[in-house]
Amino acid sequence: MTITRVQSVSRPTRTELLARVPGFVAEVAKGASERDLSRELPFQAFVLFRELELGTLRIPVALGGPGGSVADYIEMIAAIGAADSNVAHALRSHFNYVENVILSEPRERDAGAVELILAGKLFGGAHTEQGTARPGQVTTTITRQGGTYRLNGRKWYATGTAFADFASFSALDEDGQAVGVLLPVDREGITILDDWDGMGQRLTASGGVILDNVEVFPHEFTRRALDNLVGRHCSTLRQLHLAASAAGVVRNVLSDGLAYVGRQARSAAHSMAETANQDPFVQQVIGEIAANSFAIDAVVAAAASALDRTIAALGRGNETEIEDALIASALSTARAQLVLGQLGLRSAERMFDLGGGSATSRNNNFDRHWRNIRTVLNHNPLLHKSRVLGDYLLNGTTTHLKEGKVF
Repeated sequence: MTITRVQSVSRPTRTELLARVPGFVAEVAKGASERDLSRELPFQAFVLFRELELGTLRIPVALGGPGGSVADYIEMIAAIGAADSNVAHALRSHFNYVENVILSEPRERDAGAVELILAGKLFGGAHTEQGTARPGQVTTTITRQGGTYRLNGRKWYATGTAFADFASFSALDEDGQAVGVLLPVDREGITILDDWDGMGQRLTASGGVILDNVEVFPHEFTRRALDNLVGRHCSTLRQLHLAASAAGVVRNVLSDGLAYVGRQARSAAHSMAETANQDPFVQQVIGEIAANSFAIDAVVAAAASALDRTIAALGRGNETEIEDALIASALSTARAQLVLGQLGLRSAERMFDLGGGSATSRNNNFDRHWRNIRTVLNHNPLLHKSRVLGDYLLNGTTTHLKEGKVF
């Protein structure tokens, strides 16, 4: 992996940048439940995210950035998720793009990509389409028209694109070959729709994008791939980002549960305790949720460390070491998601045992936690992950671990 140095500019160090995260999280937390109830997209959160330069965290020092690790980034996402999982989730495309840029050879990077990231630009994108026979099929087309090209189609799952400055889209060229383009989202012909109707993660802007005769210039074609070594690493990272977002939700379950007990919960009718905080049933539920959150945070952190080891292996260039690290990080992330699937959903359900009917009040909006975790987990099938993990442990099978797709 070759790193080309950029011109030195005064920017925050890793320590300085991470010190900005708690203040950002505190701002995002304000009104998060109310935004979910009223379906108000969190645009201001992304304005502040840009101002604080948090999107530059993973840029190496040699490229003019703070040099944050994957572990730093994943913990930041979990912390943001504890305030509003929509904001955390909506940043996934941005950090996937950044990761690909910093790990690719300079000749393989999109033109000006590092400079755009350091300037605070955010990246989104949409590749999935509705109505195709199988997932991953593309009907969007790009055709030459004079010295430029024209992009036409309709995309879905455009998570975070409404908050971004640039977005990537996949299409088929005139020879039927798959290509990618990176475009400014304000380009004429790009219409971002706020039509995501999922029960959870309602504020991630995960709906559709209409591409109507959008002009594309030759330099806007991208060079990224899923099936190379960097692409496989980034695919695992995208999965861990989802897990970190949901891990934050479980932290929020605990904080909301503690606040509810202190604010209004009453002891159970048959309890000997005078107050809810002295009720052994309430204490048991809080203890269980706290333990679940701790376990989820631990497996997510372990997976992040595995991804940092992959990056180190990529830097050393030993093919066997890289392959082993890629497999290990994919397995670690799968384990983390499987633990999350059991303990996270359990925690979001158990918090209703902290009180009676008042716990189900629409004003509390506690059900958003279960809805958000369940929606994150539906992105990729947990049954597939557990089967692939079992097949690997039993038979050493690595077929799906090398796809660079959804595992």
